[in-house]
Amino acid sequence: MTPGMTSNEQEPQRQPERRKRSGWLSRTSPLRRFGRWVIFCCLVVIAVFCGGFLWFANEVTSLKEPDGVKADAIVVLTGGYQRIDQAAGLLRDGAGKRLLISGAHPSATPNQIRKTTQVSADLFSCCVDIGYDAIDTIGNANEIIRWIHDHGYRSVLVVTSNYHMLRSLHELRRRDVETEFIPYPVINSDLARKAWFTDPDAMRIMLAEYGKMAAAMLRDWAGMYQGSGLRTDADGEAPKGK
Repeated sequence: MTPGMTSNEQEPQRQPERRKRSGWLSRTSPLRRFGRWVIFCCLVVIAVFCGGFLWFANEVTSLKEPDGVKADAIVVLTGGYQRIDQAAGLLRDGAGKRLLISGAHPSATPNQIRKTTQVSADLFSCCVDIGYDAIDTIGNANEIIRWIHDHGYRSVLVVTSNYHMLRSLHELRRRDVETEFIPYPVINSDLARKAWFTDPDAMRIMLAEYGKMAAAMLRDWAGMYQGSGLRTDADGEAPKGK
C-alpha cells in the first residue's frame, strides 16, 4: 500500500456479476427451443406459399388460346356468359362434335342460355347438353366425367377462365387419367402484359384461386373425402374415372 492511498483505491473495483437466466427463460430451455422451432416452421410455410403462388401466377399468365385446336367434344364450366359464348363459338366452328354446359343454374332454361350465344336453334338443339347438377368445381368435374364416359369421348376441350383453369384441370385429371383434356382459357385481360399485381381486384382473384388450388392439392395428398359437389347423386358416390 502506497502512502496516501486507501484500500478501496488500491484494489480494482469488482464488477457485479450478471445473474444467469435459468429455467424456462434460458437459451437452452424447452420453451426457447419450441419458440425457435415454431418461427422456423412459419418461415418455411411462408416461403412455400410464396413460391407456390409465383408458380401459379406464372402458369396462369402464360395460358393462351390454342389456334386451330380440335377435339371430340367441348365442355364449359359456368361462371359467366362469356365462357358459354366462347364454347358455343368453338362448337359452331367445328372444334368439337358436342358441347356440355356444366353447372347451369336450375332456373336457367335452355332457351335462355341459347340466347346468350350466337348458335342457331338447330345446332343448339342437336349438339348442346346442359348439366344442372354441379354446384362447384368438384361437381363440374364429376358431371363432366360422367358425360364423357356416357359418350365415349377421348379428347375434350375445357373452356373456363384462365385463373380457374389449373384447378379445373386438376379436378378433371385426378378423376380421369385416360381422357385428354385440352385447356382453352377465356382471357378477360392479358395478364402477361398487364401489371395485374398492382390491381387489387386481380390480386384478390389470383390469391383466392391459388388458395383453392393449394387446398385441393393438400386435400388429395391427405386423402380427404371432398364430396361429389352435385345437387343430386343417386349412387351416393362421385363418378369414378376409367
